[in-house]
Order: sequence, then C-alpha cells, then structure tokens
Amino acid sequence: MIERLSTLFELQLIDNQLDELEELRGDLPAAVNELKSQIQSLEEQVEAKEEEKSGSLEKRKQNDDDVERLSANLKKFKAQLYQVRNNKEYDALTKEIDHAEEQIGKLEAETKALEELVEKLKVEIKEVQPQLEKLTEDLKEKEAELKQIIKANEREEVRLKDKRDKIAHKVKKPDYNTYMRVRKALGGRAIAFINRSACSGCHNVVPPQRQLEIKSNKRIYSCESCGRMLISQDIAEEVEKKIQL
Repeated sequence: MIERLSTLFELQLIDNQLDELEELRGDLPAAVNELKSQIQSLEEQVEAKEEEKSGSLEKRKQNDDDVERLSANLKKFKAQLYQVRNNKEYDALTKEIDHAEEQIGKLEAETKALEELVEKLKVEIKEVQPQLEKLTEDLKEKEAELKQIIKANEREEVRLKDKRDKIAHKVKKPDYNTYMRVRKALGGRAIAFINRSACSGCHNVVPPQRQLEIKSNKRIYSCESCGRMLISQDIAEEVEKKIQL
C-alpha cells in the first residue's frame, strides 16, 4: 500500500511540473485559438458574400440575355402589327407585346437591384480585408511567441511526459481514474497530505482519528472537505526526496 500511495503522489508531483510548464504559456494558447476562430468566422463571411456576389452576377447576365431575347420578340411583334388581317390577330399581338414589355420591365428592375447588391457586397468584402489582415498578423505574432516558449521547454516537457507515462503505468486503473477525476475538478491538485493536522489542499482540519488512519498507510482516504486523496506527510516527504535525487 505504501508503494501504491507513493506512486500516486509521485504522479502528482510530475503533473505539477507539467502544469508549471503549461502556465509559462499563459493565455497564449487561448489567444491563438480565439484569433483562429475570428479569422475563420470572417473568412466564412467573405466566402458567403463572394458566393452571393457571383450568383448575383450570373443572374444579372441571365437577365440581360432574357431582356435581349424579349426585346427582339417585341420588335418582331410590333412589326407584325402592320400585317394583321383582323381584330383577333391584333388583340393577340398586343397581348404578346404587353407581356413582353412587362417582363422586360421586371427584369430590368431586378437587374438594377442586383447591380446595387453586387456593389454593396464589394464594399462589405473590401471592408473586411483590413480586419482580416490585422488578425492574421496578430496570429503570426502570437504563434511565434508560443512556439518560442514551447521550444525553450521542449526537452524538459518531453522528459517529464516520458516519466509520467512510466509512473502512470504503475498506478492501478481505479486509482488513476479517481486521481484524474479529482485533478480535473480541483484545478490539477488531486492529492494532498496531512500538514499540521489539516489537509494541505484545502487547509481544513482532519479529524484526529482519520489522521491516525492516514498515517497508518493502509488504504487511500479522501478529505471530507475538498475530496482530495490524502496521504501521510511521511510518504510525501519520502517521495519528494526521491524526485529531487
């Protein structure tokens, strides 16, 4: 059981060192992710506007072709008015003329609206570009800064991770699962020890009887106040000495 408790605390000490290396990066990882998210959002907006602009231009060209076709028909219908032989033919032609003129009017109005929309989209796309360029430049700077910090501690981090893997392999699966759950819930510190009759994690007093039980090193106990796994100070000191060697 002493070995089991010692291994858990050794894992905690290694994780503490890895956490310290992570803290050196500060808010840079979060800043990089936020910048990437903002850039992606703007790029998606630009892409959507470009697609809308392209669709509008395509529709405008189609309208121009339709107006050209309808205008040719209109010219033909008007010429045929002089060749009608009765009122029925005349009414049929005037109906075709009215319909063609109405369609041309609708298409020209739609084309005008499309032209205005295209110009509006061009302006909006152009307005986004400086913001995109600024965000991209900020991202490059943050990534370079983060890369420099990571590189400076790369060897130490690799060494610690390798050591952690070996230690974690020795920990029993139920113990490891409990350790990770508490670690996640309590800001990384899953294991505490008795210090001046109190839990070193939350500083609440541990009942005398429980202190004796913990010092016996016969099983794993948890702090009744914070939920951290508790070990005796003797084991903590032994493991710390071992780590420093």
